[in-house]
Amino acid sequence: MHTRILRFAPSPNGYLHLGHAFSALLNHDMARELGGRLLLRIEDIDAQRSRPEFEAAIYEDLAWLGISWAEPVRRQSEHFADYEAALLKLDALGLLYPSFESRSEIAALIAERELHGRWPRDPDGVPLYPGRGRKLGAAERKRRVAAGEAYALRLAIDAAVARTGVLTWTETGLGPHDNTGTITAAPLMWGDVIVARKETPTSYHLAAAVDDALQGVTDVVRGQDLFWSTSIHRLLQALLGLPEPIYHHHRLILDAEGKKLAKSTQAKSLRDLRAEGATAQDIRRMVGLGR
Repeated sequence: MHTRILRFAPSPNGYLHLGHAFSALLNHDMARELGGRLLLRIEDIDAQRSRPEFEAAIYEDLAWLGISWAEPVRRQSEHFADYEAALLKLDALGLLYPSFESRSEIAALIAERELHGRWPRDPDGVPLYPGRGRKLGAAERKRRVAAGEAYALRLAIDAAVARTGVLTWTETGLGPHDNTGTITAAPLMWGDVIVARKETPTSYHLAAAVDDALQGVTDVVRGQDLFWSTSIHRLLQALLGLPEPIYHHHRLILDAEGKKLAKSTQAKSLRDLRAEGATAQDIRRMVGLGR
């Protein structure tokens, strides 16, 4: 019987809050119950927003909560070569293309299309890519890349799905609609997702899929907000020949307005709660894991 391996994978772009605490504690508790190991991964591919002080605070907060993890910690910024190797495989399959439109240009294209009805959105509510990157000829793409233009590298989603066929995953938690058991992946709902940019040789989706495989992760335990992201992760796993983990999506910790806690909305941090006198056991109770 193989050892079950779980991971907690925060981004060091702010201080951890109760939502992070719940996910970290759940991973910790499940790893213990399964007789497995818990890994810590620092998802710091966003160099502009990642800060050393936030990374240091992650270690401090988790230790305060009584969570321990197997060493070494994997920091994504130190493994860009792994993601570049995955991109080369996808490119060899003829599934990647660069798009050169800026965010404002894409917004204008969407506004133009929405004159004729609502343009489709992905599960996060972001409009699908409406540009003409796929229609550019190989010579034109090469010329613009060589000229140093900014670009996003996208996955031709319909061609990728045609190659893999129907995919499923095993879900032991809860989806947005109480989905559990065997879930049919639906990657087409994401459109031509970005897998890298000129300045960053990976995306969240690609890095998560590659890292989980390289770290031997058997059980991915994360929030319900990432439920349908699993469709893209399963697609990448199938295309790259990577193993398939078991997935467990958990409930989210919500604020007084019923919205997911977020760093961007200044959710109260664990260090603030600690400074106010909260104990680790208090945090467990606050997220519904206390006795």
